[in-house]
Amino acid sequence: MIKKIFFVALFGIAVGCSVDEEFEGPSLNDLYGSFMIITPLDITDRNVDFAEGELTSFTAVFSKQVDWKVRIKGLSSGAVKEMTGFSNSLNSDNAQWNGTTTFLPMFRAEECAVELTFLSEPDTLRDTLSLSSGRVNEGLLLSDFESGFPSGWTTFVQSGANMSFVVQTNNNAAQGTRYYDMGGTVNWDWLKGLFEIPATVYGSPRFDLNPNPEQVFFNAMLYKPAAIDNALVLFQFREDDNQDGVYSSSSEDMYSIQVDPSVNGWTLLNAKYADLQTLINGAPAPAIGNGIREPHKCMRVSVLFLAAPTSGYTQGYIDYLIFTENGPLQP
Repeated sequence: MIKKIFFVALFGIAVGCSVDEEFEGPSLNDLYGSFMIITPLDITDRNVDFAEGELTSFTAVFSKQVDWKVRIKGLSSGAVKEMTGFSNSLNSDNAQWNGTTTFLPMFRAEECAVELTFLSEPDTLRDTLSLSSGRVNEGLLLSDFESGFPSGWTTFVQSGANMSFVVQTNNNAAQGTRYYDMGGTVNWDWLKGLFEIPATVYGSPRFDLNPNPEQVFFNAMLYKPAAIDNALVLFQFREDDNQDGVYSSSSEDMYSIQVDPSVNGWTLLNAKYADLQTLINGAPAPAIGNGIREPHKCMRVSVLFLAAPTSGYTQGYIDYLIFTENGPLQP
């Protein structure tokens, strides 16, 4: 009887030990296995047309899971896209590209260099691809300056020194090959110059925008030259609260955002309409009109280029002004 009980106990232990438990944590192969590239870097579409909605993916297979980075650089624009992950392969699930940019400017029709590198391995794989066109973004595009300064916009430029409120054409643009250059010295006023964007240019007394301010975003690309540290850009959004086609500065809302382009190079402004404020001399102030942010009643956007009168010469660039809906611009 004692022998039978002992046998049953051993059988129970054996059964208990045979339960298949899922192993948690990295595999021994990922920790200690040698790294090998089983299938080299490849590209599913080497001549991709992002304007037509095409996508391209990067593929490769490794002997173990590793931290990897795919870096794509536009050889004409200088635009950079980076994708990272931790896996033993690249495929359309983790390395698909739709033309977006990690570091401005935006990609355009150009040749691109592709590099695949690894965090803890010395290997670098290289390839190239061609873009037939850059990405087209959904939204109300006010201008990308590719056709020059828009007809119907108005400007005011102070009669200062070295004033340069002009459209420039070169490879320094944030998108395409053109951008608006604002600069000069005005030692008696903060305002150097401005331009006005009326909604009537786009076929309506007011911009065709979603009435929900939480869903509307204003986006623009700004550039600060390396030697400039005094530039400010003020965006103003005037609302036609009573919808009579005329803005009243004494009874209707004007919301604003003031930006200091403090980073050398191109930066992206994403402003949610719901976050815009009433500003007086750059400081928050009570609303002028009904105090309700109503994007669909916005009738004019003004862009003012500012700098302290005693700060000397100032300069900045602006490109690709666009309203987007349900989220900020993903360039």
